[in-house]
Amino acid sequence: MSNRAPGHDNDDTTAREDRDMQDTTTIGVIGTGLMGAPMARRLAEAGYAVRAWNRSNDKARALTAHGIDIADSPRDAAGADIVVVMLSSGPVCDDILLGPEGVIAHMAPHATLVVMSSIPVDTAQRQAQAAEARGIGYLDAPVSGGERGAIDGTLAIMVGGDPATFERHRPLFAPLGRAVHVGPAGSGQLAKLANQSIVANTIATVAEALLLAERGGADPRKVREALMGGFADSTILQVHGERMLDEDFRPGGPAKWQWKDTQTAQALADDLALDLPVSRLVDGLFGDLVANGDGDLDHSALIRELRRRNGERPS
Repeated sequence: MSNRAPGHDNDDTTAREDRDMQDTTTIGVIGTGLMGAPMARRLAEAGYAVRAWNRSNDKARALTAHGIDIADSPRDAAGADIVVVMLSSGPVCDDILLGPEGVIAHMAPHATLVVMSSIPVDTAQRQAQAAEARGIGYLDAPVSGGERGAIDGTLAIMVGGDPATFERHRPLFAPLGRAVHVGPAGSGQLAKLANQSIVANTIATVAEALLLAERGGADPRKVREALMGGFADSTILQVHGERMLDEDFRPGGPAKWQWKDTQTAQALADDLALDLPVSRLVDGLFGDLVANGDGDLDHSALIRELRRRNGERPS
């Protein structure tokens, strides 16, 4: 009689299928910046054959030390079984992916395009239609977790697209983080906008709370410590609250990209005739932060904008 627990054979079969997929599947990675580079490394370390392209060639070249081939162009990376895109915006993605010289036009039928950039919902839907017209699978799979999550493989991955396509590609997402299918094409981007609204609004609230404690005469570090574990606790309070107190604004998630996402969320809310007053206010705060020259700082630097508004000169 076997001593294996129920389901053990199924677990072994799934693991074996995952290894088989890694041994035979080629991946093209387009965009190897702050997030794309560690994601490409993790895919290579998981056993995939990875070929990467980046507009700034030096960033891509650094990946050769991890066994990653460097593509000369996006089209050169498009010949893979799966093409993963991690570019900065919807217009940049469209420029690379669409049209007669775009990546989609040069992908093989039955390949899959996985766009992990944060782009507008309707942009993802148009890309999905263009891919479907050529018999190519499409998943929009934006992520949350920043550079540290990409390095550690702990990203939250929100996936839109055909459910069967998602299930086939679970092994692809496993080295990168936790993937959840949330609906049809474009739904991943919708979930990311919800995520970014929570992140942006919470950063603003934590910054205001720390300023209130400081101006009122309490030790803001001790106030943060006292709040941790209670209802006001959050990853933002723990991680970005500490960044604010230390004035450590080296970018894990640049403020200018946070603002891009809050603008996208506001545009969608307007299209849906939704009045979201808190999100609108926070979008304006991030816009002012960028206008005042802090766009390349981490998004936790929003506290600098609040200091300006209260007559303080940020250090």
